[in-house]
Amino acid sequence: QVQVVESGGGLVQVGGSLRLSCTASGRTFSTFAMGWFRQAPGKAREFVAAITWSGSSTYYSDFVSGRFTISRDNAKSMVYLQMNSLKPADTAVYYCAAGDQIPGVRPTKADGFDYWGRGTQVTVSS
Repeated sequence: QVQVVESGGGLVQVGGSLRLSCTASGRTFSTFAMGWFRQAPGKAREFVAAITWSGSSTYYSDFVSGRFTISRDNAKSMVYLQMNSLKPADTAVYYCAAGDQIPGVRPTKADGFDYWGRGTQVTVSS
């Protein structure tokens, strides 16, 4: 059974930084594409960033591009989301997700991920 667990959320001031971490167990980690999504109160879940199984390709939503960086360490079965220059609009529950890497398909849609963590709260105060 695949389990996905996030960590690293918290409270940070505007302009600050946080690094989220995520691990997936129950299957060889390097076979997964990994993604981060977020959901703010009263809003739909939205794509944040994703990375292919090898780490050779990364994808970002327009609203985080240049501020957030996704990376992975397959030897440690970890994926990270480095978040810099945080804004109040970044306040949300952040979810890590794992899914099969489909050739030719950008892993940016929630329905492309089969396994989800419970989420970690990120709050940016102004």
